[in-house]
Amino acid sequence: MSPTPGLDPAALGDDALRVVREMLAAQGVGEDELDEAQREGTLPLLAVERLILPTAPAHDLAAVIECTGLSAAEIGKIWRMLGYPLPRPGETAFTDTDVELLGMIGQFMAADPAASDVVLHMSRVVGSAMSRVASAQVDVISARATGSPRRGEVAGRPVTDEQIVASASALLPLVPRVLDAAWRRHLLTAIRRRLTIAESGQGQLGVVGFADLVGWTALSQQVGDETLALILDQFEQLAYDVVTARAGRVVKMIGDEVMFTVDAPVAGAEIALALSAGAREVDDLSEVRVGIAYGPLLERESDLYGPTVNLASRITGVAFPGTIVVNEALRKELADDQHYRLRSMRPRYLKDFGRMPLWVLRAASAGDGRAARRDG
Repeated sequence: MSPTPGLDPAALGDDALRVVREMLAAQGVGEDELDEAQREGTLPLLAVERLILPTAPAHDLAAVIECTGLSAAEIGKIWRMLGYPLPRPGETAFTDTDVELLGMIGQFMAADPAASDVVLHMSRVVGSAMSRVASAQVDVISARATGSPRRGEVAGRPVTDEQIVASASALLPLVPRVLDAAWRRHLLTAIRRRLTIAESGQGQLGVVGFADLVGWTALSQQVGDETLALILDQFEQLAYDVVTARAGRVVKMIGDEVMFTVDAPVAGAEIALALSAGAREVDDLSEVRVGIAYGPLLERESDLYGPTVNLASRITGVAFPGTIVVNEALRKELADDQHYRLRSMRPRYLKDFGRMPLWVLRAASAGDGRAARRDG
């Protein structure tokens, strides 16, 4: 499929209908079917179906069982883990590509009886990840269609369904290539991290932190959804810019809060300071409060678990707006670094942890040669 002329729906103008028809004709749709769809107003829907699934579903569950050697129960489990509802008996819901992939999975499982758990586990992970990618794509397309100013369109100009489809279709050839390249790089990073942990023999140690926008609940009751979405976009962009620039990883965005991790304690401190300073520099963002902890971490499916994660979350809850609060273990790692000041707080009671010594982290002033404070 050749890309459409440009990504801006408004730029396509009156040519959008022609572009959509040409794309569908290239997919093998006949003139009669195109004319009928245009008369009935279903041309955009037809375009979406043909562009996303070039081959229409042609197989029911019984045919897939016969072709792949998988049982109905096995296909049902894989399909549900991917996030799809299991088709009804006799329903033609599987494409040729579906049958081919399920056949490969069947061969893999036949060669290794223990592979079933691996297949189901990866199906769930892939299904969840792809659902998020697809949802994000639709969000972008929807924002463009409504002329949302946060996406850079010309507001107030009506956009037709044909313009939306023609514009969105230009992304289709690009996204799979981006996914493949990004997956390979993230896989390499994950393998390197696991090998390093295995070689150290100490398990995974690192910094985990949370940063949340202060006053989000009150703000959400005062402004509209569009403004809230803009603020979240700005906060998410800040978080990814700051964290990845310092060799860290954004674990997840949780509404108005970001969870991040990094191996080195100093990098954790720099991320926290940069998030705090960066939020103050963006007019639409409120101050953030940050809680970070250093200690053992359990990683599973890119998420983090364990007492250190829970401690960092609890610390964030007692931090004042605009402050960064750290645990004792991180304080010890930073104590001899002249770039930071650490001020002891009154011990706080943290749920499930009891009374804990906590420290407020600040950057040392420029030209200030005094060591970071080490005493209580």
